[in-house]
Amino acid sequence: MTTDARTRPFRALGIRNFRQFAAGQVVSVAGTWMMVVAQDWLVLELTGNSATALGTVTALQFTPMLLFTLHGGRLADRYDKRALLLAANLLSGLLALLLAVFVLTGTAGLTDVHVFAFCLGMVNAVEVPTRMAFVGELVPPELLPNASALSAAYFNVARVAGPAAAGLLLTVLGTGWVMSVNALSYLATVVALYRIRPGELYRTARAPGRTRVTDGLRYVRGRPDLMIPFALVAGVGLFGLNFQLTLPLLAKTVFHTDASSFGLLTTVFAAGSLTAAFLTTARTARPSARLITVSALVFGVMEAAVGWATGYPAVVVLLFLTGGASVYFAQAANHRIQLGSDPLYRGRVLALYTLILQGSTPLGALMVGYVAEARGARSAFVVGGLASLGTGLVALCLRAGRSGPGPLDLTGGSHGACTGRTPGSGPAAADRRDPVRRDHGDPSR
Repeated sequence: MTTDARTRPFRALGIRNFRQFAAGQVVSVAGTWMMVVAQDWLVLELTGNSATALGTVTALQFTPMLLFTLHGGRLADRYDKRALLLAANLLSGLLALLLAVFVLTGTAGLTDVHVFAFCLGMVNAVEVPTRMAFVGELVPPELLPNASALSAAYFNVARVAGPAAAGLLLTVLGTGWVMSVNALSYLATVVALYRIRPGELYRTARAPGRTRVTDGLRYVRGRPDLMIPFALVAGVGLFGLNFQLTLPLLAKTVFHTDASSFGLLTTVFAAGSLTAAFLTTARTARPSARLITVSALVFGVMEAAVGWATGYPAVVVLLFLTGGASVYFAQAANHRIQLGSDPLYRGRVLALYTLILQGSTPLGALMVGYVAEARGARSAFVVGGLASLGTGLVALCLRAGRSGPGPLDLTGGSHGACTGRTPGSGPAAADRRDPVRRDHGDPSR
């Protein structure tokens, strides 16, 4: 691959399987973000703008991440990831459709939202680490940083489009129809997964014997270079990344906006996230621990500034910058962790990353919800930002830049080579290298 080719921002889209998957994800994730806006709006309407109720729903949705994500990563390392993703998306679509029916028939109550949130969290405990690890099978190893960055980019494209569309549809059609659109959007990922060619996946041979969660934890514990990024993700995720709770409260209780203006604030935040995601597409190597720490510090300052800002225009600008800083930090941490992990353990390592990043949300949502209830939505932003800033300062004191095991050799070096299909090799050669390919082919047959 030439130097120019290595720096093209969309180079991973040249791989057919990744292109198919990305197209399905854009539609599906846009529907998911429409659902986030609709669900939050429904809860606020049902409870009279209760921050505690919104925090409880958020906690119920993410509690399964805390309990079951590590087992989801074990499943991703043991079974066919494509088959797992097909099942997860079909089940998520069914759950969304059931809640939409309850809303459209006027029978939905807060208990129904609680049940839906918890069940969706159960599915996500498997889907999220599996999806993140599956990206490593869609592209060759040298394109993994670009594919990961593009995944964040299309996620944030959907995050921009979804809330904007939700704000309009909430005003015109109502909450139930927005949820119905989300239910249908899961079919885009299902179709994309069926169109993926299993013979062109870059799969790795699975380790012999049982695939255990404890093996993945032991592997991470033996990698000092992974511990600082995990610690930073824990601190920032717990206190700073609770925007599903804080953004609707800011819109409704501080600026007293309608549904369309609420969607605008979410869209501005997502636009900043999208900008940062595109910036990271140029990354070709594993980021340093110092870069991750500095990005956490910048994020903390930006989030606290949102809480201190007084005017709506200033908040809009600062939310754009905060969204960018949050994704830049999360992507830097993700790349350092993912690009430094042996592919044999990648599902479990990314499950731990997901557990820490999203599984900390239940505790964070309850704490931030309490702060917002007692002191207002602005205080929630200030507390989250200052706590994230403090986490970054502690990481600096712990010598975040110290060296650990060397970075992943993307051509198949010290942390485990990709033994799946390589360009120019036929199916028979791939089968000889990877017996797993023969046992776990096309799950649709």
